[in-house]
Order: sequence, then C-alpha cells, then structure tokens
Amino acid sequence: MGKLMKEFKDFIAKGNVMDMAVGVIIGGAFGAIVSSLVDNILGPIIGMVCGGVDFAGLSVKVGEATLQYGAFIQAIIDFLIVALVIFFIVKAVNKVKDAAAKKEEPKPEEPAGPTTEELLADILAELKNK
Repeated sequence: MGKLMKEFKDFIAKGNVMDMAVGVIIGGAFGAIVSSLVDNILGPIIGMVCGGVDFAGLSVKVGEATLQYGAFIQAIIDFLIVALVIFFIVKAVNKVKDAAAKKEEPKPEEPAGPTTEELLADILAELKNK
C-alpha cells in the first residue's frame, strides 16, 4: 500500500493532474461557447436553409413518451463544430512546432576545403614538377 501511495503522490507531483484539470475546465467553457454559437447563430441559419426548421424543437410523440430528436441533431452539430475547431487548433500548433524545430536544427556544415598548408604543398609540388 505504501508503494501505491508513493506512485500516486509522484503522479500528482508531476503536474499531469493539474494539466488535465485545466484542460477539462477550459474544455467545458469552450463547449459552452460552441453551444451558444450553434444555438444562436448557426442553428437559425441552418434552419432557414432547411425551410425554417428549428432543430431544437423537433420531437415526436410515441405513446406517453416524447422523443426529442431535434436535441440529438443539435448535439451532433455541436460535436462536429467542436471537432472541427480542435482540428484546426491542433493543426496550427503542429505547424508552429514544426517551424520551431526547423529553426533549431543546426545547418549541415559545408565540407572543409584544403588547408593553407595543403594548398602551399600542392603549389610547391607543381613547381618542382616543372
């Protein structure tokens, strides 16, 4: 049990838990922004294009139960928009990382030419051969 507690303490101390918690909180806030975007801006536009259909209000009565399939469609649209935005964010971050990695890579050194001593020795050898 002591080893398990030490591993847990090490896990928390590394910052993984804090990073994850921050991600969840920001993700929740971002979800609210996207839901507002879909509900208040994109939903009405899509509804107009589809002939004035309000997705959130779509439902069907089956016996005593009311199936609100419009809310399901709305959730799918929310998910697709979130996925698309995250895709573009990850793509942008990867592009920045790649650019930074290329900047940090050392340029390959040009092959060293002959030294001054080697050139003088070659010139001397040519003069002796003439």
